[in-house]
Amino acid sequence: MTGANPAGVAPARCPACGHLAVAGMPFCPNCGKRVTGPAPAAGACPHCGTPPAPGAAFCAACGKPLDPKARESGTSAFAAKRADVEGQLALLDEAGTVISRHALAGPETTVGRSGADIEFRDDLFLSPLHAQISVRNKRFIVRDLGSRNGTWRFIKDPQKLEDGDLLLIGSQVLRFRRLGYPGPHPPEDDATRRMGSLTPSADIAKLIQLRSDGSERDAVHLSPGRNLVIGRDKGDWIFPYDPSMSGSHAEVRSEDADFVVVDLGSRNGVALAVRGDASLEQQSRFLVGDKMLRLEIP
Repeated sequence: MTGANPAGVAPARCPACGHLAVAGMPFCPNCGKRVTGPAPAAGACPHCGTPPAPGAAFCAACGKPLDPKARESGTSAFAAKRADVEGQLALLDEAGTVISRHALAGPETTVGRSGADIEFRDDLFLSPLHAQISVRNKRFIVRDLGSRNGTWRFIKDPQKLEDGDLLLIGSQVLRFRRLGYPGPHPPEDDATRRMGSLTPSADIAKLIQLRSDGSERDAVHLSPGRNLVIGRDKGDWIFPYDPSMSGSHAEVRSEDADFVVVDLGSRNGVALAVRGDASLEQQSRFLVGDKMLRLEIP
């Protein structure tokens, strides 16, 4: 029966309105405020004790309105959380103009489509929790959180390529793979020599063009002492159908047995997919989903 008290449990009166509460139940049936249990922390929702979101007018847990003091306290708590973190993310449009700025939430800030500290709900290329920005000893670090489309950090200086690296050049996704060094040639069975291309004599790596479904399309082999220029209409590997690629966009240079990628002053830059922790510096740009973000440090 509604309003009945369990046998042997004495009813209590609500400290807020004086109404007789249901024994053992945490909230008053008359005003909805907490009757039993610990008192709400300072600034918490007076109805259920949940800390409010910054600037919220209603409680995210029980949906009841918050009084102005609770909202102010919630905002102060948010400010205190990030008091020791100086930095913000600027959202850029295609021309590089700042659309909006978003303060970092604390030592760790998540970016995504939903449930993240910084949300972009309109971006269908974003995973719910896509990437995380961490601050460690005043160093800013970005890490991909297993997103579907990856997190891409744009390079400023020549970057050495590692096996499995993914590059974003224009709208082309290219995978770098090491092939290793060729072993000794097997002995010939007779005196007749085999014909074949002598230059280059050995390929030790390759770049593979990937489709949106992850399948492979074209590939270019890399050999020691040979540089490769990639562009829309100039270079060794051209993509005339890609309007987001510059005429001469990037170069993969051979340095002994290693290869480095260099941005040739392209309009849209060259990015590498983040693997593990990647350092961010002042004005570093990175792409999550369809959103270009830039780190700004005061």
